[in-house]
Amino acid sequence: MSAETLHFVVGEEKKVRELLLDADVLPLLKGALAAGASCARVTGDDGEELWGACSPAGRGELLRSLPLMLEGEPVAHLELFGAPEMRERLEPLASLLIVALDTVLRNSLKRVLTTEIHTSVVNSSHEELVAMNAELARSEARYRELAENLELRVKERTAELRRAQAHLLQQEKMAAVGQLAAGVAHEINNPLGFITSNLHTLQKYVARFCAMLQFYREHLELEQPRERLVTEAETKWRELKLPHVMADVGDLMAQSLAGAERVSRIVADLKGFSHVDESGESVVDLNQELERTLTLLSHQLAGRAEIVKELQPLPEVKCQGQLPGQIFLNLIQNALTHAGASPRITLSSCFDGERIRISIADNGPGIPAALRGQIFDPFFTTLPVGSGTGMGLAVVWEAVLKLQGTVAVADAPGGGADFIITIPAGRN
Repeated sequence: MSAETLHFVVGEEKKVRELLLDADVLPLLKGALAAGASCARVTGDDGEELWGACSPAGRGELLRSLPLMLEGEPVAHLELFGAPEMRERLEPLASLLIVALDTVLRNSLKRVLTTEIHTSVVNSSHEELVAMNAELARSEARYRELAENLELRVKERTAELRRAQAHLLQQEKMAAVGQLAAGVAHEINNPLGFITSNLHTLQKYVARFCAMLQFYREHLELEQPRERLVTEAETKWRELKLPHVMADVGDLMAQSLAGAERVSRIVADLKGFSHVDESGESVVDLNQELERTLTLLSHQLAGRAEIVKELQPLPEVKCQGQLPGQIFLNLIQNALTHAGASPRITLSSCFDGERIRISIADNGPGIPAALRGQIFDPFFTTLPVGSGTGMGLAVVWEAVLKLQGTVAVADAPGGGADFIITIPAGRN
């Protein structure tokens, strides 16, 4: 409470009529009548009667007039009337009444001051509360604005992260496509190499056959003796090494046809893996998709990894054709990366009547339990910085979700990690 507020409360002018009530004064005046006075009244400083009690017989003689003081100044007078013979009795009564009125007046003044102080404090508290409420409202508005800006920043950052994730995912896909293209090129280049070599050899063989035919054509026109023709033909036959050519040409053609069939199979597997001719969903055999994936990765697996297949017949599944290939490709490449110098990858599949279960297990060091909740997060990788984007298992997670399935990792029997994919067969 400030000094200004104290000055306001103490300095307020109060009239005696505002401080004393009828219930405070009239009982005292009526008591004086009962004590023998004929009239008792309280007048203002201007002589006007404020309270009074008189007997029907009349006012009588003024026996005593005493001032009622407030803050050192008279604010009213107590006048007591009666018969002169009652003076000695009524004058002490007048002194007693003025003391009583003074006591009541002081108590009333204290009550008024207390009430005004309380009201002032309440008003002050109310003003402080209003000011505090206004400050809180301004603070709330600032925080709301900050929250809106923060939400906008979060949306912008989220959009940037999504663009970065999409960019990295695209890079991962391009890297995978590049690896696949390199592997397919290597696989096709090998049969094409010996097909080309065989064709060059066959070209030489054909030239020798043509030379032999030309020999017969030229010598038949000479009409020389048959014995001489046979002898010269035999000499030419051996000169051109046609017995060796005739013995080799069959193997040459067989090898070339086998190489052409191998190229054709690789191209067919690549086409089947990509499902480039299919739009929307198609019916796929997951075992066949596993085999196609192994064919495309044969350049990475040959001579390096041992592949164990424990595949059981599976019902066909209707889905986007490229999804199983993405899953198997990333999991097998992940196993190759982490399984060490002599990787052994076990592929198994089974069907329990409701769900298809496919397991891809390796003989690597396994995945610590503390990391199993993070391995499918985008960008998570245990490889050194710059060695990978950490998007392979995230791609697996998204692809399995699109198949309405689940993917989990467990300890493989004998050590290593075992990725278990479960897909509902009801998708048929």
